[in-house]
Amino acid sequence: MEEPTSAMPSAALVQALRRVLKPLVRLLLEKGITLQYLTDLLKRLYVEVAEREFRIDDKPPTDSRISLMSGVHRKDVSRLRAALQTSEPRAPAVVSLGATLVATWLGNPLYLDPDSQPLPLPRFRSEGGDISFEALVASVNNDIRSKVVLDEWIRLGVAHMDADKRVCLNTNAFVPAEGFDEKAFYFGHNQHDHLAAAVHNLRGRQPPFMDRSVHYDALSLASVQALSKQSLDQGMKALLAINKSAMAAEQQDATSLEPRQRMTFGVYFYAEPAETDKPPEASA
Repeated sequence: MEEPTSAMPSAALVQALRRVLKPLVRLLLEKGITLQYLTDLLKRLYVEVAEREFRIDDKPPTDSRISLMSGVHRKDVSRLRAALQTSEPRAPAVVSLGATLVATWLGNPLYLDPDSQPLPLPRFRSEGGDISFEALVASVNNDIRSKVVLDEWIRLGVAHMDADKRVCLNTNAFVPAEGFDEKAFYFGHNQHDHLAAAVHNLRGRQPPFMDRSVHYDALSLASVQALSKQSLDQGMKALLAINKSAMAAEQQDATSLEPRQRMTFGVYFYAEPAETDKPPEASA
């Protein structure tokens, strides 16, 4: 692991950090997270990353070395390193089970129509046999009743009931529409992986991860709304295709003795008023 440099960071990097952090600071202010709280959190993160990722010959760095790299006082380093022994918080239970259920519903041909869209499912096996919501839940976890899952999914906006009392998966159900803790989990997961890919590429690591976007700043509101819809349609098609392939690959790899890898593939769309003092430009 390379040592961090003590030289002043480049102006381009500082400007990029300001841009990256601004929406996060907006969220922190809205949720009452003060600078002092964030400073304490950053101290712990500096110590954690230095402890785990800046080793020499796989040996943990000393308190003094971490203090030198991070700027955190040596007494604080010793205290914070002891706290690293605590385990990472786990995902909310509804997230870990729900993610598997959604992936199964969207990836298993048994639950898809001829256009690869999720079928509305009868609630009980007595109504739909293996092609029912009860059977879907049981295929993933036999220890939880399908009614418990359904009630929570309706609360979170993951699913709804149609006029025929069938369970319908909302097409954007990769992230719950309600439930702050559940949305916060996906916020942390998705932004970590996107930022980790971008940092990997910025540091020149090989092979680079895919991190591409198309951005324009001279569009009308109507055009942005049309592009938003197109992005949602095309993005969901891409997510569903990758989900289906990943599910098949996971089943194929089940007997492999190779170390396990994890992956994330995501899409996003964002729009806001353009800065009026900038000339129109396009980039891809």
